[in-house]
Amino acid sequence: MAARGFDLPATIPLFALPGAVLMPRASLPLHIFEPRYLQMLDDTLKTPDRLIGMMQPMGEGLARIGCAGRVVMFSETGSGRMDIVLRAVSRFTLTGIEDGFTPYPRGRISWDGFAPDRDSRAPTDPGLDRDGMLDRLSRYMQARELSTDWEAAREADDEMLVNSLAMLLPFAPEEKQALLEAESLADRREMLDGLLEYALHGGDEEETVH
Repeated sequence: MAARGFDLPATIPLFALPGAVLMPRASLPLHIFEPRYLQMLDDTLKTPDRLIGMMQPMGEGLARIGCAGRVVMFSETGSGRMDIVLRAVSRFTLTGIEDGFTPYPRGRISWDGFAPDRDSRAPTDPGLDRDGMLDRLSRYMQARELSTDWEAAREADDEMLVNSLAMLLPFAPEEKQALLEAESLADRREMLDGLLEYALHGGDEEETVH
């Protein structure tokens, strides 16, 4: 199986980070400082695909679905720490953990069922009420004293808007995982709208946000 000029491998290194998810066709900046993950990055850069699988820790293990990203930028920040950017290639299903001697986990994975992720053409969402979503987002951000680039939000294509919000907003890890696993863009947008509405009506606050 190939994607964007390289073969998709059956095993990839896994980066388990609570609250950090990579959505299809999105990019994720990361700051790497743990020795085991610095070793993972060093090993990854020696491979032709340069793939790292982003995973959510769940209970005593890992979530079933993750998303692989290709390292498209890296730079040293000092004291051996690294800043990198992952560009999404495809979601995958974790089928097992490889036995080995690396200090970081390597997963056995299946790419089946996620072929649309590997299409360079972003899907559209005819059901997206952009003005309504941005209104809910504005009230949500104001209540939490957060900020965003509103011009970019208005101009982003449907998928970029929904996926960026799913990645950036401070939802619980379980909620972010559910957004990642949404089968379609419309499903993810509906779930995102539901999470915003729930928060605005006091779902995660002591008082309702008006």
